[in-house]
Amino acid sequence: MSYLGVDLGTSGLRALLVDADGAPIGSAESYYAVSNPASGWSEQDPSDWLAALDEVVAKLSSNHSAAFKALRGIGVAGHMHGATLLDDAGDVLRPCILWNDTRSEAEAAELDQTTEVRELSANIVFPGFTAPKLVWVKNNESETFEKVAKVLLPAAYLNYHLTGEYVADRSDSSGTSWLDVKQRAWSDLLLKASTMSLDQMPNLVEGSETAGVLRSELKSRWGLTGEVVVCGGAGDNAAAACGIGALREGDGFVSLGTSGVVLAARDSFNPAPDTALHTFCHAVPDQWYQMGVMLSATDSLNWLSRIMATPPADLTKALGTDLKAPGDVRFLPYLSGERTPHNDARIRGAFTGLSMNSDKEELTRAVIEGVSFGLKDSLDALKSTGAKIDALTAIGGGSASGYWLNLLATVLDVPLKIPTGREFGAALGAARLAMIAATGASPSDIVAAPETGFVMQPNSDLTAAFADAYQAFRTAYPAVKNIQ
Repeated sequence: MSYLGVDLGTSGLRALLVDADGAPIGSAESYYAVSNPASGWSEQDPSDWLAALDEVVAKLSSNHSAAFKALRGIGVAGHMHGATLLDDAGDVLRPCILWNDTRSEAEAAELDQTTEVRELSANIVFPGFTAPKLVWVKNNESETFEKVAKVLLPAAYLNYHLTGEYVADRSDSSGTSWLDVKQRAWSDLLLKASTMSLDQMPNLVEGSETAGVLRSELKSRWGLTGEVVVCGGAGDNAAAACGIGALREGDGFVSLGTSGVVLAARDSFNPAPDTALHTFCHAVPDQWYQMGVMLSATDSLNWLSRIMATPPADLTKALGTDLKAPGDVRFLPYLSGERTPHNDARIRGAFTGLSMNSDKEELTRAVIEGVSFGLKDSLDALKSTGAKIDALTAIGGGSASGYWLNLLATVLDVPLKIPTGREFGAALGAARLAMIAATGASPSDIVAAPETGFVMQPNSDLTAAFADAYQAFRTAYPAVKNIQ
């Protein structure tokens, strides 16, 4: 038997085929574009996702024919919050409005002030969430809004394509502002707040439960026989948590990706919306997770890389291996606004402390220090809810830099575990959820942590200096906001 994990990302789709023990067999990727038709807008054509899925399936079935024909389960992880609007025939009405689209800032602020919305949804209503997007469509594309029969998140849309069923998992649905996150059910009050109705929502399942079976037309096209279970799947961060083994209280990771995430699994429901933490259902029953999100993590370094015409890896390599004390130049990493802890779509980045002596190395240090301080904002918010975090697993492209890992461990003042191998992300998590759904196995038997290659300990000689620098970083946000 084999299982397929699909990671539907913002810039591309990745599929991972694993065997009955969860060991990787092969993977394939396909890429597509994001459309930005106006400032702050970010959209995607869902047909591009289907074309990408066809491409990766063709590659896997060609390169791993025998294993692919033994496929028994599929799990889909997807980028969260996207609004894919379907009419009563199941056809897409307009391009999907993505997670990083900020056009509905005013609608989000109004919803966030509506009685009981924060309490039931357990979160601030961010402009990137799904509910305010639908209010924006109602206000600006009324003819389209009147035709909306179903609203599906990106992963749920792939589930619909695979099974013909309107079904979504609870972890992904937690980011809509329509889900009662404590009760793990659609809320009539939250739906009515944005003039939506229950019949426009997909059916809910846990990510590790069966959502349906692969449609006969796809089975035939893919050359498969026998029943192929499609599980509920997960939002991308819940799936990544399943891939890294973060299932129970005390498990967590920090991701140095395009955006930055500090995530902690929770055994109980402990919302803290005022901190701008996300509190979401996990992809398995009776578990939750919380995470702080910063919008520009390695994207901040990528921005500096473009300005300096120097590859990001070369910028960090030039810093050497020995961690230096905090620099005089400070960077606020708010190039696209910020979520945790500020919930500020309008704030923008800044350098302070520049002098005639400021050079490429000093600016690089300032950028990665600023990103690390931004991630500490999220860690401190998590700790304020009672989360016990003794160590974190470090993932994402930025974790390839030894200097940055040393810096981050010191700023966060927690050990960072660096996993061996390459397969511990959302695609693996989605495949694991498919295994659970298809076999009936216990999540704790399937969702295991990867082997740790080494542990980066905080630099005790510099933790106090970086703690002081972090406090200075915290005071810079309101000062910069006042002059922007």
